[in-house]
Amino acid sequence: MVRIVKNLFHLINAFFASIFYSFPAKKLTVIGVTGTDGKTTTTHLIYEILKQAGLKAAMISTVEARIDGKSYDTGFHVTTPSPWQLQKLIKKVVDSQAEYIVLETTSHALDQSRIFGCSVDIGVVTNISHEHLDYHKTLESYKEAKAKILNGVKFSVLNKDEANFEYLQRKASGKVVTFSLEGKADYSLSDFHFKPKIPGRFNLYNCLAAATISSIIGISKKNIEKAITSFKGIPGRTEEIETKRNFRVIVDFAHKPNALKEVLAWVRKITRNKLIVVFGCAGERDRFKRPMMGEIAGKMADYIILTAEDPRSEDVRDIIDEIAEGCKKTKVQVGEKKNTISFLKSNRKYFFQIPDRQEAINFAIRKLAKSGDVILLCGKGHEQSMCYGRTEYPWDEKQAVNKALYGKV
Repeated sequence: MVRIVKNLFHLINAFFASIFYSFPAKKLTVIGVTGTDGKTTTTHLIYEILKQAGLKAAMISTVEARIDGKSYDTGFHVTTPSPWQLQKLIKKVVDSQAEYIVLETTSHALDQSRIFGCSVDIGVVTNISHEHLDYHKTLESYKEAKAKILNGVKFSVLNKDEANFEYLQRKASGKVVTFSLEGKADYSLSDFHFKPKIPGRFNLYNCLAAATISSIIGISKKNIEKAITSFKGIPGRTEEIETKRNFRVIVDFAHKPNALKEVLAWVRKITRNKLIVVFGCAGERDRFKRPMMGEIAGKMADYIILTAEDPRSEDVRDIIDEIAEGCKKTKVQVGEKKNTISFLKSNRKYFFQIPDRQEAINFAIRKLAKSGDVILLCGKGHEQSMCYGRTEYPWDEKQAVNKALYGKV
């Protein structure tokens, strides 16, 4: 009942916000992007391709809203803004005389009708895996929410390699256009010749999704390939931090099981020695994923440091205890900081529980990392705050790394 009331509240707000701003999205071609992973990168890629092709475009993503060359903050831990903020931003897009808007959209926003009034012309679902079951309760409900982006669209763009492809195909409207890395589809890597700077197989899917949508719009392959090849990525997404040391440090936003698995798989390929991962799970969010992520890390990393990631009203120690249950399902051993040296001399895997995130990063960089190691910091990425209770405290992952490296920000 509470969820129904909240959803009705959002719908009413979206309705009146759309009226107040005169349904600005009707004057634009709206490209809606959703999925468990890859939403933000795909959104930015599409925007960059449109821009480099000379089209007047804007975007609203987890990281920022980009309108007429200006960047607007979309708020703490937010992907899709509130209906009033969203419609206000879209009105700015129309006033800038843009023709296209690329809109990153969450399952929450779709379920709550926060994008009511934004008729999506081209909808893409990058993938669907475990996430947000604290809100949606079941994977089926989560899938249904994601599929809403395909309602009434002219083109439904789907990942043919995705486990839920057939389900999404049944839910799709308009013309279904597919992309694939593995099999026969409307678009595959053989249709393009780009060499993306952003790493990992998961980013190849993001590039191909963006290329498919751009092809539907009518952008030439030459422009698509040029834009994708020159795209440098997004802050906090597989971003390497300069250390001037004999080990590497990479920051990523991965905070879901599949995202953690994918980025660990990529980092493992570039690691000459040990892979050290530092991560946590957000408080007041999907608790089911906590042991899942612990098990993934236990199988794929050599050293795991469990720490804070927006604990909110929960005790961070309780959160990392739940993640640790997943670690214990693998052969990873419990580590004690005082015995670090003896641990490093063995070939066993260890996990450490360090509630303070700065202390956890300090420990990874100052005590664990050796020549050829890679430290992967997951969960915070581009975000500029850490939530304890109801308060947002300043946090910058890259500054935390520099503090660990040099003793100052």
